[in-house]
Amino acid sequence: MKNIRSIITLGCLAAIAATAGAQGYRPGTGITDIMRAGPRLGPPAARPSTTPPAAPVQRSAEFIVALVNSEPITNTDVQSRVTRLIKENPDAERVPRGELTRLVLERLITERAQLQLAKENGIKVDEVAIDQAEQTVARQNEISLVELRRRVAAEGIAQQDFRNDLRDQLLLTRLRDREVESKVKVSDAEADEYLRDQRNQSVKNVALENLNLAQVLVAVPENATDAQIAAAQKKAQDIAQRARAGEDFAKLVRENSDSPDRANGGAIGMRSADRYPSLFVEATQSTAVNGIAGPVRSSAGFHVLKVLAKAQIGSGDATVTQTQVRHILLLNDPKRTTAQAVAQLAEFKRRIQAGSADFAGLARDNSQDGSAKQGGDLGWSRPGQFVPEFEEAMDRLSPGQISDPVVSRFGVHLIQVVARRDSKLSQSEQREAARAALREQRVEEAFTTWVQEVRARAYVEYRDPPQS
Repeated sequence: MKNIRSIITLGCLAAIAATAGAQGYRPGTGITDIMRAGPRLGPPAARPSTTPPAAPVQRSAEFIVALVNSEPITNTDVQSRVTRLIKENPDAERVPRGELTRLVLERLITERAQLQLAKENGIKVDEVAIDQAEQTVARQNEISLVELRRRVAAEGIAQQDFRNDLRDQLLLTRLRDREVESKVKVSDAEADEYLRDQRNQSVKNVALENLNLAQVLVAVPENATDAQIAAAQKKAQDIAQRARAGEDFAKLVRENSDSPDRANGGAIGMRSADRYPSLFVEATQSTAVNGIAGPVRSSAGFHVLKVLAKAQIGSGDATVTQTQVRHILLLNDPKRTTAQAVAQLAEFKRRIQAGSADFAGLARDNSQDGSAKQGGDLGWSRPGQFVPEFEEAMDRLSPGQISDPVVSRFGVHLIQVVARRDSKLSQSEQREAARAALREQRVEEAFTTWVQEVRARAYVEYRDPPQS
């Protein structure tokens, strides 16, 4: 389950891989290739009060392996993370168990220090936000919430542990936004220079390419038999053959796809390549516009892909799928709980759909941001312009549809998509796309430095080394 792993262990894997490289662990073992994206942590700061004993002491009961600012990390904490890591990423087994355990412990120490900082800064995540994060994981895996919970249990993860993992990831995201992302700025001149550099490159940078793909998904059920997998693969191959023979792809989508985007003819929308699954980008890299790729296999099933459009950011023909969207925002407020804000916006939605209220009027009277004067109108947006929680909900809406209340790091939103269009990027829009790409690079660099500083400030006391 790719997205379950992405929520629970992806950050751990990225950090472990980078920490391994920073500490001299050489490629070839596989761990540095598990994940190449994500925050990279430097080596632990030389501040622990003691050095782990060379010879482990045999213990039959639970015991503490380290203290982080007086908060314990137990042997079970470490071994549970190691076991999950190995189960979900077989390449991890290529790393000696002792080394992997040590790296996992260092990651847990770093995580614990950040979570403590989030608590000190009063950053909180309530149950409503966790509920929505859980639903998002289910949608991204194209399964129901019931099926998600069944799969989580099948992986040996208690439901409350899964929700606690979601809470921690949301806390860390909000802490990163507060401490790092909000402080990184990119000027117009820097964005223009970045664009010039990309145009002057002799080798095409796929990461800066905009793609519009459509897909037919032939789903493969969890724990499918060999016969079921073979049948799904054959169905996908037949669909790909029919598409290559010239059949209408949108019709094939409507009749065969198991993906929620089938209502849009399978079109995912024009966006930068790094906002697509890497599997899709690799499969379509050498495929011409209107060409068919696949079927390719993912955890969800078999995908047949059609390339609807390609354009290079910075080129004259760069286009994206833009969304005209409006919202009503109720900010996080000590006097109003998130659940109360959700209930209020759900009532607004009911009134709008019943025809007794107007979205723009409710936005003008109630929205707590600068768009209120415009009836909540946020104008035409490009992919990546909004925070992921908002954008994920927006992308699921057809023009005219209204979302259920959406919890983000800013508050709770009611979102309506007004229209969509494929549009060539103006010079200013290309600058904004370049600014976003350059800013993301700088955020990663700033995050690396910040994490090292948080780790260095933490008081760490090592106790007995972890034992499997």
